[in-house]
Amino acid sequence: MSAEAFPKPALRPFLPQDGALLAQIFRDSIAELTREDYDEAQQAAWMASADDETGFTQRLADRLTLVATIAGSPVGFISVKGQDHIDMLYVHPSVARSGVGALLCDAAEKLAHARAATHLTVDASDTARPFFAKRGYLALHRQTVPCGEEWLGNTHMEKHLGSQDMRGLPQ
Repeated sequence: MSAEAFPKPALRPFLPQDGALLAQIFRDSIAELTREDYDEAQQAAWMASADDETGFTQRLADRLTLVATIAGSPVGFISVKGQDHIDMLYVHPSVARSGVGALLCDAAEKLAHARAATHLTVDASDTARPFFAKRGYLALHRQTVPCGEEWLGNTHMEKHLGSQDMRGLPQ
């Protein structure tokens, strides 16, 4: 058999032309994956934050953003604000629970560690909290954040990336 049942995802840097498609992945992910944790009004307010696609694209461009692709097509993305905060992690519902989110998170953790970050934080939605907990992120506190006319609950979580071994590096 020459074709894989599920092609392996690849990673690449964010490109400005990705903005509209990643905004749609963002909206599709919220609409389909968060139904059990957020009501329709909350989902609508959350999705509306990508309505300004120029602003959404700029937000991704201003951060370290990686895009997961399958057969060259974007299927998910992660953006890291500063050295140590996961700002966004979204995958298309068709690839949810297939390892794409883990691939993106692994890459962000490795890059943060390489950039001398000692930890990564994330404000995880109620839907994403189990994913991050399974990866070793610890819940620090619950919070409620405004989103348009709605309030969304999430959990501020942190993962320690281990000690930095500086031996052998230039001083």
